[in-house]
Amino acid sequence: MAYLGRGLDKISNIEVLDNITFDGSSSYSITKGSVAFTPNSAQSCLISIDGVVQATNFTVSSSTIDFGVAVASTSTCNFFLHYGTGVMTVPSDGSVSLAKLSASGTKDATTFLRGDNTFAVPTDNGKILQVVHTKLETGVSANNSTVASGLIASITPSSTSSKILVMTTVGGIRNTSGVWFEFYVYRQINGGGYSNFDTLEGGLLYNSSTITTNMARNIMDTTHNTTNQIDYQIYFKPTNGVGTINIDGVESSTITLMEVSG
Repeated sequence: MAYLGRGLDKISNIEVLDNITFDGSSSYSITKGSVAFTPNSAQSCLISIDGVVQATNFTVSSSTIDFGVAVASTSTCNFFLHYGTGVMTVPSDGSVSLAKLSASGTKDATTFLRGDNTFAVPTDNGKILQVVHTKLETGVSANNSTVASGLIASITPSSTSSKILVMTTVGGIRNTSGVWFEFYVYRQINGGGYSNFDTLEGGLLYNSSTITTNMARNIMDTTHNTTNQIDYQIYFKPTNGVGTINIDGVESSTITLMEVSG
């Protein structure tokens, strides 16, 4: 009974290649319609010699098939088929390799393929690289002038592109009358002298010398652009009278620095 259904050339995109005329050699040219044909891989080929189907017992290089042994000139090639991808959902073994990708960049064990078809090295953006913490428990007072608190934390960035998260707390704040406090974070780079980096705008107002409170401030330093040591120090000033932090030496103030990869 004749075969009913789609032709073999329509299934899995099968290519019917030219039969090989053997001449006693071990390797032969692969053609289709007398034109050189390059298979996907040896695993994509099926060939019958003298009625015996051959598969995976030969190699393919470009448009040449090599059987590894001489094939007698008296042998007959019954058919030579090449299985393409067509309607197949799984590529044949050996038909896909990293070298076939057209992506740009360096592809190796240290890179990954991005959505824009380029290979890139993974970054550590957002990771905490180091942490520095300093605490001051000594009372410090100021009289209507800007005073350095002595609360200093120092850090040496590992990269010019990293960010420094500066987290400050000032404890035990008290004054002699209802006055404003102004607090500042000063910064110096590589011992070049302190300058005002951030102001806790407006400070706080207290109505009595008996009131004690704390202040906190978080700042992200994205402008340091250095791998030299950076020092951060709290400065403060009461607008009138005498103001004190860390009163009675019981309260404490702190600076915590975190280097964040950029």
